[in-house]
Amino acid sequence: MNSTFFTPKRRRVVLAAAGALLAATAQAQPAGYPSKPVTIFTAFAPGSGPDAVLRLVSEKLSKTWNQRVLVENRPGGGGFIAIDAVKNKPADGYTLLQLDSEHLAALPYLYKSRNFETLKTFDPTAILFRTPFLLAVAADSKWKTVTDVVAAAKAGPGSVSYGSWGVGSPGHLGGEELQMRTGVEMQHVPYREVSQLFTSVGSGDVSWSFGTLPSSQGPYKAGKLRYIAIAAPKRIPQMPDVPTMAEAGGPAMDVNSFVVLVAPRGLPAAVRDKINADVAKAVAEPDVQARFNTFAFETLNWSPEEIGRQAAVKSKIYGELTRRKNISLE
Repeated sequence: MNSTFFTPKRRRVVLAAAGALLAATAQAQPAGYPSKPVTIFTAFAPGSGPDAVLRLVSEKLSKTWNQRVLVENRPGGGGFIAIDAVKNKPADGYTLLQLDSEHLAALPYLYKSRNFETLKTFDPTAILFRTPFLLAVAADSKWKTVTDVVAAAKAGPGSVSYGSWGVGSPGHLGGEELQMRTGVEMQHVPYREVSQLFTSVGSGDVSWSFGTLPSSQGPYKAGKLRYIAIAAPKRIPQMPDVPTMAEAGGPAMDVNSFVVLVAPRGLPAAVRDKINADVAKAVAEPDVQARFNTFAFETLNWSPEEIGRQAAVKSKIYGELTRRKNISLE
């Protein structure tokens, strides 16, 4: 070989290329992650559906990673208690945060003065599930369809009330969407406790509410509630006799919430992808799927990029709904 082939300049180029290759290889293979316990903060209360799923998944991850995976509940404050606990942590994958799509997409509109955009502070990392919402009325309500609800609201503007578990919640914004799409006006009644909400629906203190299966099943099984529609494109196996909103005479609505794990912004792509893959594996386990089936939670195969795209879709809808009535939590 010609001895002039490896000139000093060429040697520097070769060494730089080798260094870049080594760096890329190191990034593609997160050596030893995780090498210490991982803590997942959640904006949800102990015993809630998202909390129950997170604890199941955390147990699976602990076995897969051979490390403790700790769950820290930080409910309240519109999600900001949990957000503030995590946002300044290192972007190394050892501190994660469980949020829902409303934390991702609605907070900028509900807390405008904070100038806070969730996905400018956190990286989407893994999807856990999506949950549909059903329209519930008291078991003895005279209303049988969504047509009945809308007709009553048209007959007496403001006379029909609907409850939710807080301003800016999917139940609240779903009710706003129903009003916008049917041209009626209803009175929103926010509650601090989900259990209190459905007790009030069952007793007729409020006319109706959106709710998930796990949040409303207690009063439903006790004979206090009746579902007249599901706000989804199709019926669900858990409630095959409950029609969709469109089938029940209302607009074709899709009211849902998805729950994800995020990490402080700047998480290395290789760590993010490992967490995403390992969470997907945990969610696919039979006992987790059995819990999902009980709750009517939907398993999704979303990449971090798809989580961001879906959050953007919701953000557009929530922006329109909050502007319509100047909805705010400030």
